[in-house]
Formats: sequence, C-alpha cells, structure tokens
Amino acid sequence: QAYSGTPPEEKEKIIWVRFENADLNDTSRNMEFHEIHSTGNEPPLLLLIGYSDGMQVWSIPISGEAQELFSVRHGPVRAARILPAPQISAQKCDNFAEKRPLLGVCKSIGSSGTSPPYCCVDLYSLRTGEMVKSIQFKTPIYDLHCNKRILVVVLQEKIAAFDSCTFTKKFFVTSCYPCPGPNMNPIALGSRWLAYAENKLIRCHQSRGGACGDNIQSYTATVISAAKTIKTGLTMVGKVVTQLTGTLPSGATEEEILAHSNLRRSPLVPGIVTIIDTETVAEGQVLVSEDSDSDGIVAHFPAHEKPICCMAFNPSGMLLVTTDTLGHDFHVFQILTHPWSSSQSAVHHLYTLHRGETEAKVQDISFSHDCRWVVVSTLRGTSHVFPINPYGGQPCVRTHMSPRVVNRMSRFQKSAGLEEIEQELTSKQGGRCSPVPGLSSSPSGSPLHGKLNSQDTYNNFTNNNPGNPRLLPLPSLTVVLPLAQIKQPMTLGTITKRTGPYLFGAGCFSIKAPCKSKPAPQISPSKSVGGEFCVAAVFGASRSWFANNSGLKREKDQSKQFVVESLYIISCYGSLVEHVLEPRPLSTAPKISDDTPLEMVTCPRASWTLVRTPQWNELQPPFNANHPLLLAADAVQYYQYLLAGLVPPGSPGPITRHESYDSLASDHSGQEDEEWLSQVEIVTHTGPHRRLWMGPQFQFKTIHPSGQTTVISSSSSVLQSHGPSDTPQPLLDFDTDDLDLNSLRIQPVRSEPVSMPGSPRPAADRRGVSTVIDATS
Repeated sequence: QAYSGTPPEEKEKIIWVRFENADLNDTSRNMEFHEIHSTGNEPPLLLLIGYSDGMQVWSIPISGEAQELFSVRHGPVRAARILPAPQISAQKCDNFAEKRPLLGVCKSIGSSGTSPPYCCVDLYSLRTGEMVKSIQFKTPIYDLHCNKRILVVVLQEKIAAFDSCTFTKKFFVTSCYPCPGPNMNPIALGSRWLAYAENKLIRCHQSRGGACGDNIQSYTATVISAAKTIKTGLTMVGKVVTQLTGTLPSGATEEEILAHSNLRRSPLVPGIVTIIDTETVAEGQVLVSEDSDSDGIVAHFPAHEKPICCMAFNPSGMLLVTTDTLGHDFHVFQILTHPWSSSQSAVHHLYTLHRGETEAKVQDISFSHDCRWVVVSTLRGTSHVFPINPYGGQPCVRTHMSPRVVNRMSRFQKSAGLEEIEQELTSKQGGRCSPVPGLSSSPSGSPLHGKLNSQDTYNNFTNNNPGNPRLLPLPSLTVVLPLAQIKQPMTLGTITKRTGPYLFGAGCFSIKAPCKSKPAPQISPSKSVGGEFCVAAVFGASRSWFANNSGLKREKDQSKQFVVESLYIISCYGSLVEHVLEPRPLSTAPKISDDTPLEMVTCPRASWTLVRTPQWNELQPPFNANHPLLLAADAVQYYQYLLAGLVPPGSPGPITRHESYDSLASDHSGQEDEEWLSQVEIVTHTGPHRRLWMGPQFQFKTIHPSGQTTVISSSSSVLQSHGPSDTPQPLLDFDTDDLDLNSLRIQPVRSEPVSMPGSPRPAADRRGVSTVIDATS
C-alpha cells in the first residue's frame, strides 16, 4: 500500500494496548493443553487492545498466525482483564466455575446505566456471554489488576481488593500517593504481593535499605546525581524568572499544581513504597501507621525522591522495578523478607537503570522470563532495553552471552578461592584477580564484596558463612545504561524504507533483511503527532523464523538457541513488531574476557497489523467449546481440582499423563506415593561446589576386603580397639552375592593417599578394596 499509493483503509482509534497473562498462556497450570494445541511448549502471546469504541483480544501462537479471539463494540473501555482461574482448596470453592473464563471490564457506561462513567467493574462470562457480577464505586476507576487470588480495582488514592472465587471485598487501602502521570495510582501485583505508593514514611515499619539506605554510590552515580541536581536547580530558577517576568501561561502544569498542593498538605511524602502480602493481610482497611501492627506488611521503604509513576514485579516476585515522574532513573530492588515484621526485612537497591537527562513518563515495564533483561517503555514511544542480573552485579559477557542464567561467580572463581585472595590483593596488581580497590572483579552484588571493616565480618567470611543478607553491609549499587533504545515507527512504511520490501502474509509479514548495527534515524512519533504514544512490550519465543520458513519443521530451529528471547512491541497504530536482540561483546574492547561489557544489535524481523476497521464483524460470546480461551480455562480448572484433592466435575476430563495427579487426588499409598516422590526434586548439597582434590574437606580411607563390609570413619571405634589380627565387626550386613565390586569402576585401587592405622596388610592383599570418602574431618 505504501508503494502503490492506494488510499489506506480507515482504522479504528486505539486508546490503550497491553499484553495479558491468563490461563491461555499459563504454562505452569496447563501443560497438557499446550502440548496438544501448539507446536512445542511455547505459550501464545495474548494481546488486549482498547478502542474508542469497544475492545479486542488477539492470540499469536508460536506458528505466527494471529488469531482473533474476541471483539466487541460497546463504547470506550478504560481497562479490561481476562481473569485467571482462581486457586481453590477443599475449604474454598469457586462460585463461578461453570461461567469461566471471565472478562473484567471498566467501560464508560456501566451495566446499570445510572452510575457515573467508569465507576463500575462488570464481569462477563466468555462461555455464556452473560454478565455475572457488577461492582459499583462512587469514584472513577483507573485500572484493574488480577492474579490467581484477588482482583484489584485501582481508584485515585485508593485500592480495593476482591476475592477471586467469590468477588467479595477482601481489603482496601486508602493511603496511596497520587501521581500526575499516565497511571494515576501506580501499583504492582505479583503472584502474592501487592506494591503501591504510600503517602508517608512510618519509621517503625521501615525496612532496612531502600534507595536512601547506606549504599556506597559509584563514581558514575554520584556524577549523574550531581548533574541532575544542577539541572533541576536551573529549571526551578527558570520557572521563578518566568513567573517574575509574567510570561508563564495561565494554564500551569500538573507538576506545579502538585507542588502547591504538596506545600498545603505537608505530611505527605512522595516516593515511598509499601509491599503487602495479600494472603496474610487483615480484612478491611490496610493502614500503615505508628499504631498498626505490621501483619501482612512485607516491606516499607523510600524508593525515589519524586512521586512514583510506574512499578512492576519480576516473574518470581523477588525484584521490584520502580520509576518516578521524571523518568531519568529506574530503580531495581531485591526484596528480602522477614517473618516477624517489615522493619526486619531488607530491601537491596541492586541497580539504577539510567535512561537519560530529559523528562519522560514511563508507561510499561516488562521482564524477560529469566529476569536478565528489563524493557522500560516511555510515553515517547521508546523502549529501553537494560541488562541486569537477578542477584545484582555488573552485567558482562559471562552473565549475558549464554542462553541460561549463570551463577554469581564463575566455577573458576568459586573453586580457586579467589574471594579470599581478593581481600589481600586489593592493593597489588596482577592477573585475573587484580580488582580496582574497593570494587570486585567478579560480577557480584553480594555483601562479601563491600569493604570489610570489622574483624567479625572477615571471620564470618573465611568460615564460609556469608552471614545474613538482611544485615549490613548492603550490596553496592550498579549503574546500568540501556544497551538498546527501540523507537516505534509511525507507520509500517518507515520500516519499509529502511529494511527493504516486505511480504504480506496471513496477518503477518516478515522483513527479510540483514541486521544493521546502526539503523537510519526514524521520525519520532512524539514530535510528529504532538501527543503521547502508547506502546506495550513483552518477551517471547521468536515467531519470525516460522513465518520465513513455513515449510520446515520447527524442531530444527530448537538447536539454534537464542541467547535472548525476541522482544514484541505493539504501538497505538496497531502494528506489532518482533525485534530480534543480539547481545555481543563491546566492539571497542581490546580483548574479550568474561568481564567484557556488552553492546546489543537489534533489528525488526516480523510485523503483524492487528488494528480492526469499522467493517469488521464483532466476535462475541457465547463461544463454542473448542474456543482457545474456553479450552485453556477447562484445562486449568481440571488441574486445580486435582491439586486441591477434589473430584473434578464431569470427569474424566483432559488427558493426564502423570500418575502423580491421581495419587494427589485420591488417598492411595504404596506404589503411587513412591512414584510421586520420585518427581520431587531435592537439593542435597550446599555450595560452593569444589573438586574433591581442591581442598582439605575429605579423607580417603579403605574398606576391608572380607565378605562383610566395614565402613571406617575417623571417629570409628574399630580403629582404636581392634588390631590388625582382629576380625572387623560388620556395620552393614548384606549378601555378598548382591555386591559386585568389579562393576563399581573403582578398580584397581592401589594408592593409599593417607597412611591409615588398621590397614598394615601388604599391597598384594588389597585387591577389590573400595574407597569410602568421609566428610567428617
């Protein structure tokens, strides 16, 4: 179309876009469904688009052919969520089981028609099409969040949480700090924790650490913060001057209004985060105050100096990323909780992700599944890609160039005991272990890497006891700059001019062009449109490969493992673009080692146009039973019943491959229990893992070659009481026919590394001797 000059079709106006997590792409709860209905275990991308008239749901499976799942026109929608099937137990059953999957919608005209606009949440059944519940509020709703336990309704300065099984009110928070940005009241909901912006800091509940803790800032961070102070100082002076000269326009900015209101109600403090546990928090109002006990409060800490405008948990829920209204720096915190109270918890400020010095409002934060990459998208339409480690420390070639997450230290560093040597060599220079004084050569954010001030910490450390991570010293802060900044093009035409012709397919076209390290500059949407540019981003397995080679089987592609998943970004023009990310060692580095910094090459590989036109038909429930959303809901509910030990309704249901489910659901003993236990993973050792010969933890001893076997340890009485002529007493009795020493691959054992009492026989006698390693010394 861009080439032929035909008039473009009329498109409907998109207000918001977002990627959804629901039963359809929940691999932990419906693996059978994925194995039957898709190629490989990769879940589809689920995409919600809100229009000025209605909304739409898309699914993009691994094959790359987009499928429309739901489409409706009933006036503007402010927020919508597909609710996941709730967790059930013998005590707690799902009241809406036969109606699921449910769609929660906040639209301008509520179900009753009498309430003010955007003041009620309607829950529709996608199975039957009927409305099963409507929750009314007096003030407008700004957002909806949900997980397997609760549905959270976000109002201005207030949060209300409802139980997922019954939709009765569970708790509510009224002490939120308002934000002028795109999110009026930013919250983050993990699988169990809920983080929100608190309006004041209560010292008795404050956790250790946070952004203002005793973090030793690096030189770069200090320079950056100094530059920022100067910049804000200049802006303030500029504002005062314009006010004096009278050139300030009558419509003051939101920030100034907020600043004035802050002066009036001084007790409010911006930038405070409270994290609560949605399971243990009390019913009714959640109040963080001097008088309240800390039941359910997981952490309470200062995160920024300015109001918070966006937050997100990583998939495991242990890391929290927060951004403030300026959008210069994004903070990554690790939450280490304590069962007693939030004041005993620690919040480690692992990273400051530095975007730049211009102001920008953040609208979307997304983690990769392995938590090594964070993408932060601003309202200018730019997505910034940052490398991080889930445990902190400097990202480098060793940590980010392999397909899997690597340990905090390399095997070499761990087994060679470089940590101890580092302490002594901070002044000397030489070889691998010549760290900059005070900094660490291994990419680590552990407390071991701070300067060791007291003898106690050093003793702790040499006894291989790193101590309590909740206590000081806190890990040092790392400043990370973005490796890639991906700007969404205004139209697909701007991609065309840059990367050659594209092929139209079934809702998808692939861009066949080599990766270019420096793409031509694109038109900035914010300048050309003059407004805000909404985008959403998510990481997922590559779908462009399949679009380019549809004839080949996908299994061949699995061998070519990508280090980073593809990044999918959808813009408010309805174009979804898959970007392939390729991290590589810094090209300017003189030689490449484990600690070499990274750079990244990105290129767009495939695109889908998902915006609907006014001519499209609506796709509304009731749906038939093989609709993907219904199939996924059935599979997950069946699995939930089995987990809870209940008989699923209408069983037998979907195929179950593991007998373990049956053993959970019924009360068998014996064989089934053993099979179930065989699937439990047990960690039987603690690190660090060292080769047997690398340290003095082991002694090698010998077993007497008689019919019975004696295990001798250094504390054994056999050594003291029996001489060489005594017959050893059997400690382990078993039939010698069962024991074939030759099959144990320990023949011949001729050396005797430790001179042992109790084995003075000549070497010729010592055939068939097996070695016992004793770790008690």
